[in-house]
Amino acid sequence: QVQLVESGGGLVQDGGSLRLSCAASGSSVGIRVMGWYRQAPGKQRELVVIMSSGGITNYADSVKGRFTISRDAAENTVYLEMNSLKPEDTAVYFCYTATTRNIGYWGKGTLVTVSS
Repeated sequence: QVQLVESGGGLVQDGGSLRLSCAASGSSVGIRVMGWYRQAPGKQRELVVIMSSGGITNYADSVKGRFTISRDAAENTVYLEMNSLKPEDTAVYFCYTATTRNIGYWGKGTLVTVSS
């Protein structure tokens, strides 16, 4: 079992910035990927960005150039720096990880609200 604890969500104005954190714990199995998804009201959950253990990233087109994922491998923690936020970025942001055994885990989510 892997536990994911997210933090850093909140209310920000259009054009503002936020930083999300996600710490993974609870398993000695290696982490294969970590990243973020989001779900806006009335919409399906969508990929924001995913990062492999080798550092390869895949960003959604809608966030390229504005969001940056980084990690502290020693702490099994990933960060999402979100800049130039827009009202359409409003969503619950979920941390996701998949282990080297291809088992996926989700965090409980953190709400990001961007006011216009």
